[in-house]
Amino acid sequence: MIGVVVPVHNEEQLLVHCIESLLEAAYHQGLNNEEVKILIVLDDCTDTSLHIAQAYDVMTLTCSHRNVGKTRAHGAEHLLGVDARWLAFTDADSVVPETWLADQIRFNVDAVCGLVEVNDWSEHSSKVRERYHAGYHRVDGHRHIHGANLGVSSSAYRKAGGFKALPAHEDVQLVADLERSGANILWTASNRVTTSARKHCRCREGFGDYLKSLAE
Repeated sequence: MIGVVVPVHNEEQLLVHCIESLLEAAYHQGLNNEEVKILIVLDDCTDTSLHIAQAYDVMTLTCSHRNVGKTRAHGAEHLLGVDARWLAFTDADSVVPETWLADQIRFNVDAVCGLVEVNDWSEHSSKVRERYHAGYHRVDGHRHIHGANLGVSSSAYRKAGGFKALPAHEDVQLVADLERSGANILWTASNRVTTSARKHCRCREGFGDYLKSLAE
């Protein structure tokens, strides 16, 4: 079984698109009918995110961590408890391609670090967009790390110690721990996830704050 973890904090405007893209990926023929469990982990949500998630064929958990590292770890532990062999992670403001899960499994490695794309730069100046593209390497072997596009085998995740309880950069820490544990990591440019470039981001020091820093 393949497990997908999506941390959510007040994402009623974007969550539908995320879930619907994950459901398409879950039924891709390249998975050969392997079961996929999509887990929406709602962290201290005060909007309608829970009701939105409950309208779909997905699992939900609620918590009050207000910490993305704890929230990802919470979801991962739940899926490990129901025998997931592979864990895939994305974010509620992101849309995955239909082949996202099938590609992660097809690569036959311990972990997959993928890229992200932004399709709406309307909240940022052309300078921010140009600076971002200048420093972003869309090639295999890149070294970019995104919690919105990450996959790892359950055995490698356990060996690395899982996500740490960090309010930001928990994805970077996990990949560093995977490397130290000897995991075979694929840095691919082929299965990109579309993500939000909004300024009002949910995670401090995350992707949104990085984009804002490019305006300085």
